[in-house]
Parts: sequence; structure tokens; C-alpha cells
Amino acid sequence: MKEEKIIIPANGYLMLFLFLILMVGGIVVMIKTENPIFALAIVTAVFIAPGFLMVQPNNSRVLLLFGKYVGTVKRNGFYWVIPFYTKTKISLRASNFDSERLKVNDKLGNPVMISTILVWRVENTYKAAFDVDNYQNFVRVQTDAAVRKLASMYPYDNFADEGLTEDITLRSSVNEVSEALEKELEERLAIAGIEVLEARIGYLAYAQEIANAMLKRQQATAIVAARHKIVQGAVSMVEMALEELSKKDIIHLDEERKAAMVSNLMVILCSDKDATPIVNAGTLNH
Repeated sequence: MKEEKIIIPANGYLMLFLFLILMVGGIVVMIKTENPIFALAIVTAVFIAPGFLMVQPNNSRVLLLFGKYVGTVKRNGFYWVIPFYTKTKISLRASNFDSERLKVNDKLGNPVMISTILVWRVENTYKAAFDVDNYQNFVRVQTDAAVRKLASMYPYDNFADEGLTEDITLRSSVNEVSEALEKELEERLAIAGIEVLEARIGYLAYAQEIANAMLKRQQATAIVAARHKIVQGAVSMVEMALEELSKKDIIHLDEERKAAMVSNLMVILCSDKDATPIVNAGTLNH
């Protein structure tokens, strides 16, 4: 048998009633009659006692009879089974696993620190009990392996100076990376009968030895991008100023004065500090 088998054992309350009758009745009758034959009722009650089984909500019991799989009890309640059954408890509740921060290399070879948060539960008790040695340890080991593989598939971030145009990165593509991680974990944990409810990156950062350098690089990239936007805006504003002056015939400028005006406007608009203008109280030439 390679699949899970759901069973519903005998009602535990009926067997409890029978147990009390045999135990109490056997003791009372044996004392009154002083006949040892009624000790068989007590022995039978003692034999019945180990068979009682209680299953709480979102729990299960895997039953074995001399090494043979009999079935799994998933329905909560009070039951009685053959006392020779081996009863193994497996929780069906959702569990959280927050992995340790692993030091791995991303697609570009940069060392990064990464961890994942996994929400999982047992779906197939047969596989969890018999196809792997310890399903909880199996979840931990396979999660670490999946995170290492995922980190090597994507770069940490895009950098324009390297011509990197990856659509998916570990830092910015949260949904895509989480979907890829869930798919990878589902394939790895299926052998243990584990259902992956959610998987996502819990922590992500560059490793300590390159963190400062990468921070400066990100800041430089941001500054260059901001300057690029500023220059684009300044050029459009200078162009608009020249067009408006020409269209409204306010002043006629030759090429030399246009160049001077453009230079002054670009300095004022692109400077990272407030410009201090010098007012010319004389003519345009002095």
C-alpha cells in the first residue's frame, strides 16, 4: 500500500461502557461469590483499556498492526481500536518555519544573506510517516536547499552600468520570487506528503563584506538617475524659455547671448545648491 487510507474505528463510548461493566462488575461479583472465574472479566477489561483512542481537531493517528499499515484516523472524536495497534500521532495543523539566514551567491555571484518563511501542513499522513525518516527535519533541509537554488537563479538587483536587464530580481520582484519558491518547495516536499500553503522571502540583504560597497553603488546609481531627470527637465525649461521669448518678441538675442543665457539657466537649474545671481546694473555689455 502506497496511499493514505482513511478509517473510522469503533465508538469509544460504547467500549468504555463495556470496560466499566467488565471491570466493576467482575470485581464486585468475584468478591461476593469468591469465585476466581470472574477474574476473566477483569482481565478482559484490562485488555480493552489500551485500545482507547482520542483524536483532537486537526490531528490524526496512523495505525499499524505488527508493522503493517492499517489506516489513518483523521476525524476527531473518541474511539476504540485493537490494543495491538501502534498509534502514531501526526498533526494536521498549519505550521510556520522561519529558516536561518543563509549566506548564498546570487546569479551574479554576489554573496547575499537570505531566509524564508514557510507555512506548511501534512496532507498525506502515509507519506509523512513512511516515505521519509523525519518529515519535520525533511521540511527544514529541503527549504534550505530550495532557498539556495532560488538565490542562484536571480540577481539581487538590476544595475544599469552592467547592462543588466533582468525582469525578475530578488529585491524588487517579490511576487514572482515567492511563486517560484512555492513551486520549488511543492516539488521537493511532495515526497513527504507536505502541502505548501505559503512561502516568501523573510530576510534579504547583501553579505556584510560587500554591504557597504553595494550601498554606495546603489546611492551612486540613484544620484545619476536623479541628475539625468534634472538635466532633462532643465533642457526642456530652457527650450521653452527661448521659444516664449522668440514668440512674444520680447527681446532679440544673437547666438552668443543665447549661449550665455542657456549656460546661466543650466547652471541655475542643475545646481545642487541655490544659485547667487549677480545683477548687472549697467548695459548688457558691461
